[in-house]
Amino acid sequence: MPVRVEPDRTFREALAAADRPLVGMWVCSGSPLIAELCAGAGLDWLLIDAEHSPNGLESILAQLQAVRGYPVQAVVRPPVNDSVLLKQYLDLGVQDLLIPMVNSAAEAKAAVSAVRYPPHGMRGVGSALARASRWNRIPDYLARAAETISVTVQIETEAAVAAVEEILAVDGVDAIFVGPSDLAASMGLLGQQEHPKVRAAVEHCLTAAKTAGKPGGVNAFNEATARAYMDAGASFVLVGADVALLARGTEALADKFIPTAPDGGAPFGGTGDTPSSY
Repeated sequence: MPVRVEPDRTFREALAAADRPLVGMWVCSGSPLIAELCAGAGLDWLLIDAEHSPNGLESILAQLQAVRGYPVQAVVRPPVNDSVLLKQYLDLGVQDLLIPMVNSAAEAKAAVSAVRYPPHGMRGVGSALARASRWNRIPDYLARAAETISVTVQIETEAAVAAVEEILAVDGVDAIFVGPSDLAASMGLLGQQEHPKVRAAVEHCLTAAKTAGKPGGVNAFNEATARAYMDAGASFVLVGADVALLARGTEALADKFIPTAPDGGAPFGGTGDTPSSY
C-alpha cells in the first residue's frame, strides 16, 4: 500500500493562527544547505526568492526538500506573475506564493486564476506527475488543491498603492506584502526606503489590509523600522537575508583581524569602501 500523506499547513493558515507578527528572512543564495541552516534558526517563515536570486526550478525543489523537516513556512517568490511559471512552481510542491509587482486588481485576479484548476482558474492539470500531489498520494488532491495554496501579492509601486483596496478585494488574494525598495523607486525616491512619503505609503497599505480583514506584510531590514511597522499593524515581516548576513558578517571578521593600511586605505590594494546596508 502506498503511503497516504496530507499537504503542509499554508502560510494563510499560519497567519490566521498567529497571535503576533510572523518574522522571517530572505533565502537568496540558491543553496539547499544555507536554506536548511536558516530553517533551523527559529524564525517563522523563509522567503525563497527567484526574482533577484540565482534560483531555478531545480534549486527551489532542493530547498523545499531541505527545509520541510523544520517548523517554518516556506514561501516562494517567482520572478514574474506568469501562469506557465506558476504552474511549474505549484507542481514542484510550492504551496505558498509571493507574487511580485502586482499593480492592479486584474493582475491579482490573473495570479489567483493561475493557481486554481478549471472551472475556477487556468492551472494545467498534471498532478499525477507532480510532487504537489505527492504523485497522487494526497487523497482527492484535484478537488482540494485550492485549499493547499496561499497567494500573497506584492505592492511595489505607486499604482499598486493607489489600487490596494481593489487588490485586497480580489477573492483568492490571501495577503499583501509591501516592498519599500521598489515602491521608493517608483515614487522618485530611489534608495530612500525610510523617506516619510514611502513610510506613509507602506502604512496606508497596512491599514487597508487590516480594514479588509487580510494580513499585510512588509520588508524592513532596519530593526526600528520593522518594529514600527509591526506596531502599525503588519502581520508579517522580513527582517534580513542570508546573503546580507554573510556579507556583513565576513566584512566584520575581516575588519576585526586585518589591520588598515598606514595611509588609511585598505590592505593589498583594496579600495577601503564599505558596502552600504540593504
